[in-house]
Amino acid sequence: MLPYFTAIIIAISFLASLVAWSKPRAEPYLRSFTIFLFLTLAVESMGLFFIMENKTNTILYNIFSVIEFSFYFYVLHEIIHHKNAKKLIGQVMWIYIVLVILNNLFIQKITSFPSITYSIGCLLVISFCIYYFLELFQLSRAVNLIRQPAFWVCSGLLFFYACSFPIFGLLNFLKNMPRATAQNFLIIIAFLNIFLYSSFTIAFLCRLKTRKSTS
Repeated sequence: MLPYFTAIIIAISFLASLVAWSKPRAEPYLRSFTIFLFLTLAVESMGLFFIMENKTNTILYNIFSVIEFSFYFYVLHEIIHHKNAKKLIGQVMWIYIVLVILNNLFIQKITSFPSITYSIGCLLVISFCIYYFLELFQLSRAVNLIRQPAFWVCSGLLFFYACSFPIFGLLNFLKNMPRATAQNFLIIIAFLNIFLYSSFTIAFLCRLKTRKSTS
């Protein structure tokens, strides 16, 4: 039931992302979320189909994880303002892709969960999100965080990857875990996904103007 609920949350976030296309001044990275979330929803649907057919979906998610981290690096590159930091993120993205390829070829095969490169990706996203907040706190002007899409995006990414890092980082060491423990992990990941995509949804809608009713 939880995987289906996660897919619904992603679908809602995808529909909310369409709002960015109606705003002529919306940041390009917000508009790019529409394509990314559509792809995410397609992958989740295929993953559920494989489960129903008793087939493994590891390769599917391994390939998608590279796309996922690369996309988040792009988003953080667009959100962060410091020139050197932006350059670093761009370089890190290509280095990360190379590491994934080397890991799949020589260390952890593509048929197993790539805990090494996933952990590296988590730490990189967490680091760049923390840098965004440091940059935000150093602004000389007051900012309404509630109406800042970047704030919601980074909050969701930071919380999700900070919490999922210890789970996915040790996943290959927990293959023979008790069924009850595995179910608890799935519940935690489902709630983390709900928080992440809800944060994205808020980011898409936070700048909508509400009309005040007059009596």
